[in-house]
Amino acid sequence: METSTPVTDWTLRPAHPADVEPIAELRAVVMRPDLERLGRFDEHRVRQRFRDAFVARHMSVILTEGRFAGCVALRPAADAHWLEHFFVDPRLQGRGLGGAVLRTLLHRTDTDGRLVRLNVLQGSAARRLYERHGFTVEREDAVDVFMVRRPRG
Repeated sequence: METSTPVTDWTLRPAHPADVEPIAELRAVVMRPDLERLGRFDEHRVRQRFRDAFVARHMSVILTEGRFAGCVALRPAADAHWLEHFFVDPRLQGRGLGGAVLRTLLHRTDTDGRLVRLNVLQGSAARRLYERHGFTVEREDAVDVFMVRRPRG
């Protein structure tokens, strides 16, 4: 795939237990630069934290041309949905895939009339994607920026 070509052919499918390891590996690859910059990268822990948090019923796998391209979770909570584990293969980043997936999920949450919350690592380029889609900073600490998006009519 040419790096500048927009990704327009994609689908979401429910995650299965067999997806845990490919997702854990993608998480390690995607998060490594930010975690290293923050002095928090641990080769084992970055994968194990995902394995420990994996709940298939909230997770979707992103496919492009029938192949694994990423993942995203939308977990219901008392007052909002939590957007979690949103990772796109680095070879596909910057080509519109993350924005398209995010728009699709936010359309669903707008229909529900629910807030969407997330946290992103300090300094992560992903923060700009979330801001473009209406997320605002709720609070932050030395490691994470906690963001929220109100439903749109």
